[in-house]
Amino acid sequence: AVMEAKAAARRLAEQAGGSPRPSPAPATFDAAHPPSLAEGGTPVEGSTLSEEELTQLTANIVAALKTVYDPEIPSDIYELGLIYKIDINDSRWVDIDMTLTAPGCPVAGEMPIWVENAVNIVPGVAGATVKIVFDPPWDQSRMSDEARLAIGMF
Repeated sequence: AVMEAKAAARRLAEQAGGSPRPSPAPATFDAAHPPSLAEGGTPVEGSTLSEEELTQLTANIVAALKTVYDPEIPSDIYELGLIYKIDINDSRWVDIDMTLTAPGCPVAGEMPIWVENAVNIVPGVAGATVKIVFDPPWDQSRMSDEARLAIGMF
């Protein structure tokens, strides 16, 4: 019956010399494209991005960070607690403060590039800057239970 109705609408539109009007999209939340402020998203004080946009973007950034592993420890850098700050500005530029497990980490020069590359491919991110910080110093208390399990601390 639906197909017949669509066919009938198409025939009527063609006879009238036009094309059928598409039905308006239902007002539902699309996780792949959360609503902007203009689309009815929830305002966030001091930001032109909606709460939904920031939440989705942050979740996608965290997922990207979880693809970067410390080569000396079998766990990703997010679960290890190496990420101290993720800041998304109105232009969708992401500033990340992270640390290393030790100041003399052999990949100290490479890891920020790995992190930038992972975050830069997240849809909606304009770009990323990663800064290595050592204050506060990292220690094992920053690790998630998932990371502790991965390295056999339980």
